[in-house]
Amino acid sequence: MKIGITCYPTYGGSGAIATELGIALAARGHEIHFITYRQPFRLPSFLPRVFFHEVDVGRYPLFEYPPYDLALAVRMHEVVSTHDLDLLHCHYAIPHATSAWIAREMLRQQHRDVKVITTLHGTDITLVGQDPSFNAITKFSIEKSDRLTAVSEFLRKETYNAFGCEKCDVAVIHNFIDPDVYDRSKYPATLKEQLGKTESLLMHISNFRPVKRIRDVVQIFERVHKEIPSKLVMVGDGPERPAAEDEVRRHGLEDSVFFLGKLDVVAPLLASADLFLLPTSSESFGLTALEALASGVPVIGARAGGLPEVVRDGETGFLCEVGDVESMSQAALSILTDQSKWQAMSELGAADSRARFSLDEVVGQYEHLYTTSLDNNQ
Repeated sequence: MKIGITCYPTYGGSGAIATELGIALAARGHEIHFITYRQPFRLPSFLPRVFFHEVDVGRYPLFEYPPYDLALAVRMHEVVSTHDLDLLHCHYAIPHATSAWIAREMLRQQHRDVKVITTLHGTDITLVGQDPSFNAITKFSIEKSDRLTAVSEFLRKETYNAFGCEKCDVAVIHNFIDPDVYDRSKYPATLKEQLGKTESLLMHISNFRPVKRIRDVVQIFERVHKEIPSKLVMVGDGPERPAAEDEVRRHGLEDSVFFLGKLDVVAPLLASADLFLLPTSSESFGLTALEALASGVPVIGARAGGLPEVVRDGETGFLCEVGDVESMSQAALSILTDQSKWQAMSELGAADSRARFSLDEVVGQYEHLYTTSLDNNQ
């Protein structure tokens, strides 16, 4: 198959999944065309059967806000026509699915067609799509897609609740990990050696948006740090980083908390971690939690969104109510102070993530979705 993929190419779970899906599909012999405004951050400079088409948004005095969605539609139309693509797979409903619908309508004027697959990742449904300014166009774009997927059962239900979408059939296809990449035994514990072999290493990875509750991460760590020798590593960047740094200073933890910024590759870091913290108030799936579990790192998180579909509460980590910093801290200490419990959770987390969310299994589900979509002439 010849497949066009459009995603947000910068840091974030949806872009990472979309890119790794494309790479995996190319390895299976499909021809993949990424269509977006920047090369996806997890896409190497060259791979067989993988192509990148940049969307150039012209700058004209008439446009106070350059119309990226229209430029994307034109580029999609061009790439489908030039390379004879079979389908467009859009990650996020707006503007990507909207642009794909426009491109498809343009193609139909030329008596040809292309299938549109839309994967819903989270904020396109739970936040942006429910804004009155975007609600109608989000619902329209969802309903005009040939096939729809959501990354969790939570998000599937949220889509129906928020938009009705009586004509929609949303299939759940979870996010995935490459077991070969997130294999703790493959990496030296460099970070652990640098920060202290005898100290517990806690980690958080995110885009530092308010929904991630970054201050809670620091407050959980502060309580753990009072009880046992420990360090906290924060990976990523975003609007809440200054608040997190203020929280670190307020507790006098400057020598124990390390901000590493945005990093493309996190598997070697996770191989050194003892515990992963994700106290988010809303998580459509929780890709970083899955990556941690696959790396043998138990997760302490919030019982929110799709996270309970990833973390087995009491078995591969603990889930508490959103904002319950005290319970999360106690749960963290119960794991870090009991080596046998940590070992059991670490082993089960790695095994469970491979059994339920392996790359081969999930990519096969997408292939089946594509094939049945193309076989359907409606």
